[in-house]
This record gives sequence, C-alpha cells and structure tokens, in this order.
Amino acid sequence: MFVCVSTECFPDLPLDQAMERLAELEFTAVELDVHEGGSHLQPAAVLADPEAAVAACSDLQRLRPVALSFVAPENELLYEKFDACCRLAKALGIVTLVVESSELGTPFNGEIERLRKFVAIAASYGMLVGVKTAAERMTQDAETTASLCRNVPGLGVTLDPSHSIYNHKKPTSWDSILPNVCHVHLRDTKADAFQVRVGQGSVEYGRIVAQLNRVGYKRALGVHLPPLEGIDQVGELRKLRLLLETLV
Repeated sequence: MFVCVSTECFPDLPLDQAMERLAELEFTAVELDVHEGGSHLQPAAVLADPEAAVAACSDLQRLRPVALSFVAPENELLYEKFDACCRLAKALGIVTLVVESSELGTPFNGEIERLRKFVAIAASYGMLVGVKTAAERMTQDAETTASLCRNVPGLGVTLDPSHSIYNHKKPTSWDSILPNVCHVHLRDTKADAFQVRVGQGSVEYGRIVAQLNRVGYKRALGVHLPPLEGIDQVGELRKLRLLLETLV
C-alpha cells in the first residue's frame, strides 16, 4: 500500500498550483479530479480538446498519477466523456478510474447496465473502474454494492469509510466488499460531521489498513480532504499523510 492525495484538496487553486502545493507537502502520488463543474479539469473540456487536457497535466511536480476521479451529468455525452477521460488516463499511465453510482431510487437493472458500459470502456484501455461507496446513492450499503459487483464482472469499489460513519449511530460494516476494493478515500469523520480535523473523528485508520492487508490490497490510500473553514489545510494534509505513512 502507498499514500496518494486528491487534487480536490486544493479546489480553489489552478491545477498546476494545486500540484505544486501537494508536492511541497511531500506527497508522491496523486488522484486527478475530472469533475463537471469542478475547478480543475472537466470531462467536457477533456472530450473537446484531449491534447490540451494532456498538456494541463504535463507538469505533475514529480507526483505519480495513480487514479482519475470522473464525475459528469447523466446525458447523451456521458460515455463519450468517460472514454475521453480513459484516453487521458492512459496517456498519464493511470489504471484506476473512480466513478459515482446513481442516486437512490434508480432501477437496479439500469444501474447494472450503466456500470457495465463504464467497465467495458475502461477495460478496452486496460483500466479498472472503482464505483465509490456513498450515502444517498446505490452504493450506500455493502449488500447492494456487493450485488452490483456480482452483476458487473470486473467492477471494483472505491471505499470511502466516512459514509459508513456519518449519520450512523454506530459504523456500518463493509467487510463483505473488501475483496473488491481497488481504491480508498480517507478523511476523519464523526457521526454528526462528515469531515472533522484529523484525529478528532471516529475513522480507525489502523483497522482499515489491517483489513485491507488481510485481503491482499496493495493499492493507494487516498487522502481526500476538502478544506474546512477556519482550519489550516496544509497542516491537516501533512498530519494525515504522516499518519497513513506510519501504517503502510
């Protein structure tokens, strides 16, 4: 296992400046956010001008790109945008693509078809899709997530433990999908706050690492800390990096 960091940790900086700050914090691996409406690369722009997207990532400040997070609205260009992002990922040597599941209430068979398309496109480039566990989405519980993985051959899981803690009286278990995990998003969380300062929440980082070790996980532990108002972002990022590095 190794530690990586998301460019979403500096959403208010241009991508090149965010990369520079993350490198200064001594991270060595990075997850690129390519989100419609985000402040860095956007799927529509990647589709419209692939060469410019590659150029925007030309100076990664010695950071090794290990994952690409894709968020785009459900429309007629969804899969074209995803394909373009896969081509960007291939150019950068990225293997893991993070996608969201659909919102609760989406027909199960429709979600299976949607995820199968993502997996097929990614597989054509030799890549892996990890659907992210998230509240208010079809991956909010382990049972449904495991069922999606059984029905979509090749589908992996991006585990975000915060969603099993926030708004729960006690943390819910994700043991059943641990063998499917291909990427991880980490921050600190309490039952009444989705993100708190590192060390003030209920996330048991050591336990998570031990569980992943038992299933042979050798991929990234992703630091995923959007800024908290009034809190030193640099200090929080450094704290979580050092904590995770002691565990891997």
